[in-house]
Formats: sequence, C-alpha cells, structure tokens
Amino acid sequence: MKIKLSSNGDIPKIMEIINDAKTLLKSLNIDQWQNGYPNAEQVENDIKNKESYVVLNDDDTIVATSMFTTRKEPTYLKVMDGNWIIDENETYGVIHRLAIKKEFRKLGIAQFMFNEFHQQLKNKNIKSLKIDTHEENLGMQSLIKKMDYQYCGIIYTNYNAKRLAFEKVIS
Repeated sequence: MKIKLSSNGDIPKIMEIINDAKTLLKSLNIDQWQNGYPNAEQVENDIKNKESYVVLNDDDTIVATSMFTTRKEPTYLKVMDGNWIIDENETYGVIHRLAIKKEFRKLGIAQFMFNEFHQQLKNKNIKSLKIDTHEENLGMQSLIKKMDYQYCGIIYTNYNAKRLAFEKVIS
C-alpha cells in the first residue's frame, strides 16, 4: 500500500468511498455524514489545500481516503468537559473524513493511514494529532483507542453537532 495526495481526477473514487461510508453509518443508525457532508465540493477544497489523501493498494486501486492537515481546527478551540493534552497554541495534526472502501474494511488500512500521518508529523517535529468522531461511531472510537489516543472531551462542529474529541502525543 501507498499513500499520496489526491488529485481532482480522484474525486469520483473518493466520493464512491465516502458514499459507501455514509451507507454503512446509516445502516448502523448513526446520523453522522447523513446531511450532505462530506460532499464533492469539500473534497475539491481539501485537494486545493493539499490536505486530501488516498491510499492505493498494490494494483493502484484507490481503497481509502482521508483529509489530513496541520492547520488549526477552529472547532477545537473550545473543549467541553475536558482538555487537550498539548496546548491549543502549538501546531498539531488533524484527521477528518477518513473512509475505507467497503471491500477493504478491517484490513488495517486505517491504521496504516494513521501511522503515515504520525510519521509526517514526526518529520515536522509536531507532537500531536487530534481527531473527533460521532459518539455512536463505535468502530472509529475502537480504532482510535487501539491507536493509543486519549479521550479529551466534547467539541461541537460548525453545524453544532456533538463530537467526542481525542488526541495522541506523537513521540
């Protein structure tokens, strides 16, 4: 497997993967990603900002996607019922919109992506990666905990959705 920055030509495959994830979440009665987000316009913006990534398997098929950035996340400024581990003034990494193609779930691809992003942060001497997820998205919570992320509290997204916030100190 390899990870690379996405291009505009990848958008149809990225949206197929995101739509698969929306279907999965809906089937689990989780209202995350059920309101038109994420959409192609968001992915285009991520690509423009060089923050959209895809994972290719050995035959160069796109099997996963994620947004990863070191720009500050405005919704992370206020954490309810907790605190971030690393001060909000320091640079940190953020993962959003991570999705795996349905035929490739449970194969360690998400862990591969996290590890790749951790390495990018290490290379830039950035000490923290933050992520949030829906309180009912137990699959993502399980992965985050397995990757040694610590629960830090609750944040609210731009559209006022409650999310559980996690952080890992990268050493």
